[in-house]
Amino acid sequence: MPKGKRSPTAEQGVAYCSQLFKLEEKFKDLSPEERKEQRLKQEKPVLDAMLAWANTRNAAPKSKLGIALNYLKSQWDDLAAYLQDGRIELSNNRAERSIKPFVISRKNFLFANTARGAKSSAVMFSLIETAKENGLDPYRYLTWLLNEAPRLAITDPDWAASLVPQYAPALCKAHLT
Repeated sequence: MPKGKRSPTAEQGVAYCSQLFKLEEKFKDLSPEERKEQRLKQEKPVLDAMLAWANTRNAAPKSKLGIALNYLKSQWDDLAAYLQDGRIELSNNRAERSIKPFVISRKNFLFANTARGAKSSAVMFSLIETAKENGLDPYRYLTWLLNEAPRLAITDPDWAASLVPQYAPALCKAHLT
């Protein structure tokens, strides 16, 4: 097989994946319950066919195709788990993008001087990325959070639950330009 060209077997695997992503695109505006229902109706047959197909394929274990087929089969239960919860995404790309700043900054953590300093940095990164994922302006959200937390900690034993993004005031919403 020429370098950069996929085998027909690999092309078939890509076709299954493409079909799943096209279906997910159709379901993106559905509620989690509706998405789960449509996944079970339309995507489960595709997944079942993909597993049956993968189980009939042979490839050299150390080849890219062999590694992909082995991974698909060994991780099957985890892959198919998204069918049971409409909130779970088919791909982890969004999560991967969210942790990218941590990966890029990991060398900077070497200079945090203490484990406590490194943990504090990680907490701040987590809060910032959580704000972004929830459509909040990180600066406004952190300002609100850091102003409210001390006051609530005195009066409310469950104070942290009151500060999650879903309870952030409208002034914390990100303004799209």
